[in-house]
Amino acid sequence: MQLSKDDLLKAYRIMRTVREFEERLHVEFATGDIPGFVHLYAGEEASAAGVCMHLTLKDKIASTHRGHGHSIAKGCDVHAMMAEIFGKASGLCGGKGGSMHIADLDKGMMGANGIVGAGSPLACGAALAAKRLGNGGVAVAFVGDGGSNQGTTFESLNLASVWNLPCVFVVENNGYAEATSSKWSIACDDVADRANGFGMPGVVVDGHDFFAVHEAAGEAIKRARNGEGPSMIEVKFTRYYGHFEGDAQTYRAADEIKTLRGTKDCLDIFAEKVTAAALVEQAELAAIDEEAKALIDDATAQARAAPNPGAAELLTDVYISY
Repeated sequence: MQLSKDDLLKAYRIMRTVREFEERLHVEFATGDIPGFVHLYAGEEASAAGVCMHLTLKDKIASTHRGHGHSIAKGCDVHAMMAEIFGKASGLCGGKGGSMHIADLDKGMMGANGIVGAGSPLACGAALAAKRLGNGGVAVAFVGDGGSNQGTTFESLNLASVWNLPCVFVVENNGYAEATSSKWSIACDDVADRANGFGMPGVVVDGHDFFAVHEAAGEAIKRARNGEGPSMIEVKFTRYYGHFEGDAQTYRAADEIKTLRGTKDCLDIFAEKVTAAALVEQAELAAIDEEAKALIDDATAQARAAPNPGAAELLTDVYISY
């Protein structure tokens, strides 16, 4: 699939914005000013960007506890996201959702989710709605390697095939289900092998390569839009930080992260490819680097200065009135 220069710059901007957002959160969380748990997406940016660049506002995504990258790639406001994570009233969910429950239905982001594997049924629901409405919409469920073992995911895979839903299951296999290696927790070599058992195609892609993810996602999403049913994409990569902020990561080799950052950085790989092919100038990428850093600096400053939710908000957004 041919990408224009504008497309390439957009892809890099998404990935760089996610990286700067996560690197800054790593620093800010250590101050103790961010409530709740935070799970960082750094190192996995090519997956969110490669998939979500094919999506429009009519398309929906269901995310995981590691959902910041998906949110940014789907178009959620970075300032409102940062305020949400700081628990402020100006946050995307009024400061009451925090890192693991960011949502923006206007952008088609149905929500990050603190329950492992809980996003898959939501994606099936959104896909069923799109099918019944005939609006050409597609639903994407992002699932981790741990979530891929959950019954909710298996049932969703089956339901999506039985009902021929316009749904794509993106299994983001970062090698660890919390602290358990996927080599210990998954019986098959590739999660994508399971797709055949549910009557859908499944492919494995290198999650460090934006172009590999983008191509596979394009094919799966086109297939879904054409009424050809669901697909599975297994994206293999490794996260740069622990399962959560504060994770001692004693289950990882001492030099594992350093090696990955030096040899398997999706941003470096992307930049090398597009500049070597003379598709984009290095100066253009550097300008995006600076813009992304300034954006995150501003979002953080605004979040810190924003007011907390008032006591009157305690019981709002709990029940819906019909």
